[in-house]
Amino acid sequence: MVALMTLDTLAALILFAFASSITPGPNNVMLLASGANFGLRRTVPHMLGISGGHAAMVALVGLGLLGLFTALPWLRTGLTVVSVAYLLWLAWKIANAAPPAEGAAKGRPLTWAQAAAFQWVNPKAWYMAIYAQTNFGAADGAWSGAVLVALVFAAVNLPSVTAWAWGGTQLSRWLTAPGRLRAFNWTMALVLVASLWPMLRPAG
Repeated sequence: MVALMTLDTLAALILFAFASSITPGPNNVMLLASGANFGLRRTVPHMLGISGGHAAMVALVGLGLLGLFTALPWLRTGLTVVSVAYLLWLAWKIANAAPPAEGAAKGRPLTWAQAAAFQWVNPKAWYMAIYAQTNFGAADGAWSGAVLVALVFAAVNLPSVTAWAWGGTQLSRWLTAPGRLRAFNWTMALVLVASLWPMLRPAG
């Protein structure tokens, strides 16, 4: 069996996957807030949905999805509109999350399916998928190369997002006061809205 990529290329892919997965973005901001508000155990489906959903996106981009957006530019415009609307709605939910003790019936963390679906309206997730397949996917477009890139991303991404959720649980000890929790949630909501800027700023 022919090697799908050299060790140097694999090492570079792992480094890119780690750097892009561990740095702040919509997923990690939401996980930090979820860990703080709901705890690590209840956030596990959210974490698994991010890693699984993004791996599927990376694979599909490598298998030709990017070409579809190039051929039909209106699809990309529609995706941008949906992304903005959904991220603003999520920011509002985070800002208005109730304290865990009094909010058990009022709020809940994202499910696996919701987190997986969110990847398709997450601008950072799109950038990561497109860059990874463009720079590390098989030059001949072989499906095996696209799948390998996706699997590497999944393996690196899960520990990275887990660190953010765990960080939220540590913050929860400091956020026991309702005022602190409210300020934290509003800060996370504003950071999430700010993450839209790279997608909305004018080109050039």
